[in-house]
Amino acid sequence: MKDKYMQLAIDQAKKSLSEGGIPIGSVLVKADGEVIAQGHNKRVQEDNPILHGEMDCLFNAGRVGSYKNTVIYSTLMPCYMCAGTIVQFNIPKVIVGESTTFEGAKAFMEEHGVEVVDLQLPECIEMMENFIEKNPKLWHEDIGEL
Repeated sequence: MKDKYMQLAIDQAKKSLSEGGIPIGSVLVKADGEVIAQGHNKRVQEDNPILHGEMDCLFNAGRVGSYKNTVIYSTLMPCYMCAGTIVQFNIPKVIVGESTTFEGAKAFMEEHGVEVVDLQLPECIEMMENFIEKNPKLWHEDIGEL
């Protein structure tokens, strides 16, 4: 079930797509519901190979001290780079739009104590499937499978 925070992440993914980028969005939220930051994949827009959606979101958050009372939302299952950052920052929970188009690093995060909730939202799956179909080379570059 999609909530307002996942909708914000989806809006970020759509923003990236409208900018010519990869449609992946992310939102960092405090346990009390306060949105700390939002971000989206900017690898194409900023010619930056590590600026995935989660990384942009965390960059936009700046220094927040402890992440122990936060949840990060992402429209797509985080890759190992983003998952490593989530583990490093002790973010306890990740809520994901889908993992059908990309399995990501779910097991890695769970092995390190992160709760991972995979919503398998049709809207997120369709957005990524459409993008991958239209941009296979760019997608394979993004996931390191060129």
